[in-house]
Amino acid sequence: MKGIVFVELVRMAESALGEDVVDEILDETELETDGAFSVVGNYPCRELLTIVEAIGARVKVPVEDLHEQFGQWMFARFVESYPVFFEGKTDGFDMLESIENEVHVEVRKLYPEVELPSFTTERLSADQFKMVYDSERPLHHFCKGMIQSCMEHFQQEVDLQMVDRSQDGRFTAEFTLQKAA
Repeated sequence: MKGIVFVELVRMAESALGEDVVDEILDETELETDGAFSVVGNYPCRELLTIVEAIGARVKVPVEDLHEQFGQWMFARFVESYPVFFEGKTDGFDMLESIENEVHVEVRKLYPEVELPSFTTERLSADQFKMVYDSERPLHHFCKGMIQSCMEHFQQEVDLQMVDRSQDGRFTAEFTLQKAA
């Protein structure tokens, strides 16, 4: 997993808890990297999961909620750092449809070694959208947070439902979005 994800997780935690508390958490947590990450490095996903679990235990927040918050944080960084991906998108459904065939294509050009989740999308109607997350990594709650922020970015009120269909080491979640009346 790209180091930028780890750096942003630490930044998010520091903004909420302060540097000293985050340093304590990282020092107390058994990590192969000792909590030292660079934006250009590659690190095992289990390190990210371990850090989120340690933060959750410290602040007594469910891990799934922290993953969603982190997804929201990362979406904001994405908007800030890659505005070109939002050009020509009229709503959040357009943006979500572009992830697999536009965003991921560009990411693979920059980082051919990166392992990305796959997304399939379907417009069920003008007001209803389905997206399926599939990965070897259990980051479907992170994905949910990104979807929530995407809809907020496009000022779209939706009812978002997630059904976890994970099994046999594959993490799959089906998201259904219904535009609010």
